[in-house]
Amino acid sequence: MVDYKIVIPARYGSSRLPGKPLIMLAGKPMIQHVYERAQATGVQDIVIATDDERIQAAALAFGADVVMTSVDHENGTERIAEVAQIKGWGADAVIVNLQGDEPLIPQSLIEKTAASLLENPEAGMSSVCTPLRDAADAFDPNVVKVVLDRAHFAMYFSRASIPWDRDAYKISLQEMTSKMPVYRHIGMYGYRVSFLQQYTGMEPCALETTESLEQLRALWYGVKIHMSVIEQAPGHGVDTPDDVARVESLLMSLS
Repeated sequence: MVDYKIVIPARYGSSRLPGKPLIMLAGKPMIQHVYERAQATGVQDIVIATDDERIQAAALAFGADVVMTSVDHENGTERIAEVAQIKGWGADAVIVNLQGDEPLIPQSLIEKTAASLLENPEAGMSSVCTPLRDAADAFDPNVVKVVLDRAHFAMYFSRASIPWDRDAYKISLQEMTSKMPVYRHIGMYGYRVSFLQQYTGMEPCALETTESLEQLRALWYGVKIHMSVIEQAPGHGVDTPDDVARVESLLMSLS
């Protein structure tokens, strides 16, 4: 199954780790590791989307297709929408947003995100979640939760613990509900180009700004998001200086 496209948004600016895509890991810039993960899927259309000439130069040096995008985008979804327009991809095309700071992302997860859209034509977006097993994570606002319907479409995303077990949580917040799974959202996205064409005209909504979760904009406007459930979270991403050594060690062990 290779009937989809991959776009890797890569920004140079980062409040915690400036120049993150170009950090050297096991002898290669991080963005190259991510690009090679994308290549392993066999997909032909793989694009690095950036607004920085340093990232462009590095990506061209290892043979990537690079699209320079606006510096004014608020998020990766807007950047990918611009790429789709520049490339002239059709409304039915499926794009996987592969984050430029995930050098350990499994090939299977990329493929699963694409398959979620290809197999559910009513969905405009797809994403991934995994069951939570730690009560501390369930009540941690930095861990985003999602509630699914019976067909695995997202009903709501929140930083709060959802679903809220009224009776159990009256007694204690030391254990999460046992009545149904609590799912952690993993920020891996797939988009149908028709959705991206709509997204650029969608104004931010109150839910999105309240929870600070961009995917709520899609739900607000009635876009269906299909979720794949995986049993184990993907490999560690790079967000802080401490992550660099950890991820480099893992990459070295894999090689």
